Formats: sequence, structure tokens, C-alpha cells
Amino acid sequence: MVDRKLKRTDDVDCLSCLRWLAPRLPLRSGDRSPCPDASPQSWGLPPEIDEVPSKERPRVGSWASPVPSFAAPWQTWQMPDPSAKPAQIALQSLDIKLNIETEWTEHSISKSVATAQPRRLQEIGWLPAAGAGAGRYSPQPGFMLEQILASPGNLPPHEARRDRVMGDVERALAELPQYTSTNERIAKCPRRLLTERGIAGQRLRRGILKGSTIAFITTGYEGKRFIYEKAHALGVRSILVDSADSWSRQLVDEGIAVKFLPIDMSQSSDQVLQFLIRAIRDLEKDPSIGKVDGVATFAELSVPLTARLAEALGVPGPAPESTDQARDKFKTRMALAHHGLPTPPVCEILSEADIEQAIRTVGFPAVLKPVSGAASVGVKKVENEAELRSAYSARHHELGSMVISSGAIIKDDGQQGAAVGASAVIGARFVLESYLDGEEVDVDVVMSDGEWQYAAVSDNGPTLEPYFNETWAVSPSLLPREKQLALRELAVSSVKALGFQDGIFHVELKYTSQHGAQLIEVNARMGGGPVYSTNLKTWGVDLVEETLFCVAGIPSRPAATRKPMECIANADVNALRSGRLADLSFMKPLLDREGVVSHNCHVREGEEVVGPQDGLPTWLVEVVVSKPTPREALDFLLKLEAEIQKLVRLS
Repeated sequence: MVDRKLKRTDDVDCLSCLRWLAPRLPLRSGDRSPCPDASPQSWGLPPEIDEVPSKERPRVGSWASPVPSFAAPWQTWQMPDPSAKPAQIALQSLDIKLNIETEWTEHSISKSVATAQPRRLQEIGWLPAAGAGAGRYSPQPGFMLEQILASPGNLPPHEARRDRVMGDVERALAELPQYTSTNERIAKCPRRLLTERGIAGQRLRRGILKGSTIAFITTGYEGKRFIYEKAHALGVRSILVDSADSWSRQLVDEGIAVKFLPIDMSQSSDQVLQFLIRAIRDLEKDPSIGKVDGVATFAELSVPLTARLAEALGVPGPAPESTDQARDKFKTRMALAHHGLPTPPVCEILSEADIEQAIRTVGFPAVLKPVSGAASVGVKKVENEAELRSAYSARHHELGSMVISSGAIIKDDGQQGAAVGASAVIGARFVLESYLDGEEVDVDVVMSDGEWQYAAVSDNGPTLEPYFNETWAVSPSLLPREKQLALRELAVSSVKALGFQDGIFHVELKYTSQHGAQLIEVNARMGGGPVYSTNLKTWGVDLVEETLFCVAGIPSRPAATRKPMECIANADVNALRSGRLADLSFMKPLLDREGVVSHNCHVREGEEVVGPQDGLPTWLVEVVVSKPTPREALDFLLKLEAEIQKLVRLS
């Protein structure tokens, strides 16, 4: 390879046409990149753009490409500065005279050139090998001259790579065996096509997935219906596993699922596992069902069970020890520390006798949380020993008021049928860890073949303390690029530290003022709420589809767009005071409002709601909005929330 630093402009030979014709682009002081900086930090912003709510976020912001394959991973969603002049390349003034003869006459090669570069001339076929001639060579007109002087000459034009790959994919799909397992279909496809990123690769992966039989362990609340509708649209034959009174059993009658398998959720975890192993193996004997190709769950509390079931059935899935570490917040911290990743001081509390040691280890302010909780249930910030002891005693009472229904933690209103008490599932183990300040983010990660294939960063608003109830979120992130990169790197590293190779992960982090990026937790499944629609609308990535690929053993290569398609903001509007809802008039600002993508009311008229002064706040309504920029989306969302709060009437 030629060293560009040593290339001299006064070299003279018959190959002078290959000389570097232009100097390097001038670089700014300290800038080592040959690419001009198009980030918002490099040029002045239009004065009419408003400041964002947080001074830590830039006016416009920049986004990290959520996939690792793009050559230019950073872009901006703002147009370039119109006053900026394009870079000019000053070509050197060179007089080049090249005399080409195409007759059957002999061609002489300069003795100095032949002496200086004999090997190169031999390699390209211009000079005969040593001993093959007397130093004079008569190249024939045609291929040799075409390739050295006008490559590719008159060779036929090549087919575009995209068209070539699509043709290969169509042939692979046509050759897929019918009525076989997913593994057999995967084995029939070339690896290079299976891992192709883009429309063609996605078409092949969907073709392989079509006809797969997948068991879904606990179906969640009815708002997750879209998951099973998407699976049906992709040709997946779904087996739904949940309690006998689950809403999801109607999906069989509707033709969305092929089988509903009722299960007694009041049994122990081991009894449930053994029942499922027997039941699914019995189902596989039914010719109309056939072999199960994978098992999946979108419910946090069912993740460890699903991992063990996949292992027992011999289908793709995460290692049970990985899911156990992710569900156990103390084990998560230990795994990060073992791999040299940043993690705050933490101490496990098994009883009140452990509180003094926890105080000495962690200090204040601190956060008390269940070791294996979910949805911020049982989480509270404490400032001193008295608050810690009070919170520890109160957490048991709070868990006693919650139940597990269809894999979700909800308040017990007496209408949940065979729901199980949350305290029986989450347990009485707690951790105390240092309080983390700073901006909170979510990173939605897709892992495949042991490496990240997609990782999108979105901002979270300040949680409603001391219970850390979520407020709002916006995608793409408005944080500076350096912070986004650090957060994304820690998110991916944390998933790897827990031992995961494949799957979809919802990772929560903070960028602290003193210690930079810090992990909150890793959820080993697709995020809930509007996470699915946010990734789909912003980046064109369907996390349900990617989940199904992973559980069926199909490589995942999300076809994310290079720039955000839409900018999405969403909020779970919290009750700010306790009382009984007089009506649902607070929903009026959302009706037929331009920019409102969706809204989902969480409460009923006459229901008792809780404000932060009395306990974990009640979510009133979920709102999702869309605007051209994340700044506009966030502003619009906060305006809507203010209108909603003014109309909340309590009696």
C-alpha cells in the first residue's frame, strides 16, 4: 500500500496519471477528521429556535445512528447553514502528455521506469516476468490497454448490488422447503443473505419466520393486543399461555392465535415450568400444531420462566443465569463491577438487621428498591436513616396492595380474578444504592450473534420523586453527542456483561454530574408502553418483529432509517393530588388534536387516585404526540399535559 505521507508530487513516470491530484482539505485546529463537522455545535443556529427546558440539552441536538453499519454515524436533523460556502479543492496545475499507440507496433518502456518499478509493472502485466524477454514488450491492443488506461473498458455494465441481492433473496425464498421447522429453513439459506441489512434481508427473514409456531408466555394486559396481531400478520402460529380468565383467549376465536393454554398462576414457579414443559410437548403431538419453534414473553416477570422453558424445549433463548442477573438488581451490580463497568455503591437488605451495614456502605441520599421489582413499584428515595427505616417497613404494605395479572403489576381493585399478590412474586429482598442525579435515558437495544445491531437513545423527563414515577419521554434524544455515545456504550456493555447474545433489551440509564453514564437496570425484553410505536415511527424498526426473529433463531438486522422519520414524545400524566375522580373531562384537550398520535386513559370516572404526597402516584392517561423535531414534540407534549392537569377534578 502506498504511504500517502511519502507520496511526492514531483514523481515522474508513465503512471503519473495516478498521482494524487489534490491536496488534503484544510482542517480546523484540533480537528483530525477529513469530514466537515455538520453538527449543531459547528455553526450558528437560527435565532428563532427556542431554548429547550433543560440547559443541558442543545437547541437542536444531534442523533447517533441506531445501527452500527453506517459510515457516518452522526447526523443532525437541522438543515446546514445556508450561508456556508462549499469546500473548494484547489487542483495542482499539471501538464500531462500521454502518447498512446494502439497499432501492432512495439512499445518501449523507459529504462529508468523499468528499473525503479519492475515488480509493479510485472504485476499489472505491462512488463514480462524476469527471463521472459529482453526488456522490450509489445502489449496487444484490447484487454491490457483497456484495463490500464480506461478500466473497465468495454466490459458490460454491472447490476446494482441492491438488485443483485434482491434477486438472490427471491431465489432463496422460492427454494425454501415447505412444512419444515424454522431451523431447517434457516439452514437452506446462505449466511450472507440471512444477515443482509435492508429491505431484501428483511424480506428473507420474514419469509423464514412465516409458518413458525411460537408460544407466548403470559400475554399482558389487553393493550398488548397489537403484539399478537403483528405476529399473525407475519404468518406466525401463536400459542398463548395465561390464566384461564385472560382476555387473550378470545384471540383464538378471532383467528389471531391457534391455541390458548390456560394455566394456574397461583402455583409455584417450578410447578408452572413443569406444567408448561409437559403441556407444550403434548401439543407438539397434534399435527395441527406441530413442533414449537420458539417461546417468547413481553412481560417482565415472565422473563426467567421463559428462558428456562426455552432451554428445556431446546429452542433458542437466553441463558437462564443471564435473565436471573438482569431481574436481580443486586446481581446486576455485581456483574457490572466484575466486568469493570461503572456502578454505584450498593448493599443488599434481607431484613432490618442489614440496614446499618447498608447505611455504612452506601450513605445518603440513596434509593431503596426491591431486588426483582418492576414498574417502579416499591422504589423510594431516602435522605436519612429515619426515612430509610420507614420506607423499608412501608414497602411491604405497598406490595401487599398490588397484584400480578397477565404478567403485569397492577393495583388490586378486587376485579382481577385469579391474580397473584405482588409480594408473593417479587419477594422481600431489597437493595439500597446511591442516588443517581442527572438526565435519564432509555436505550432500546437489539442484540444478534453476540453484537449490537440497533441501539436507539431516547430522553426521559425527571421522574416524580420520591417514588420515581415516569413522566415524559422524547425520541430522538436531545442530549449532546458525547453523552449519547457514552450512554449507548454502557447500555450495550451492560447487556454483554450479563451474558446475553441475542434478544431485545430496554436499558435504563442516567448521565450523572459526577460519574458520567450509570446504569439503572436492564430489562431483557421489549419496553412497554409507547416504546414499540416510538421506535417504529422514529426509526422504522419493529421491535415485535425483531423479537420474533430472535426467539426463532433467525439473525436480526433491523433496517433502521438514516434519519428520524418522525420525532415522538409521550407522557404518562400523573395525578398530582389524591381524591376521587369526578369525571374524565381532562381528556378533552386530546380529542381530534392535530399532532396527537394516540391517547389511552388509565382510570375510570369515580375511581380513587393517589398523588405523590400519599404514595405511588396514579397514572391518569398516556399521551403520544408527533412533530417534525424532538424539541417541538416535547414542547407540544408539555403544553398538553398542563392543559390536562387544569381539567382534573377531584371530589
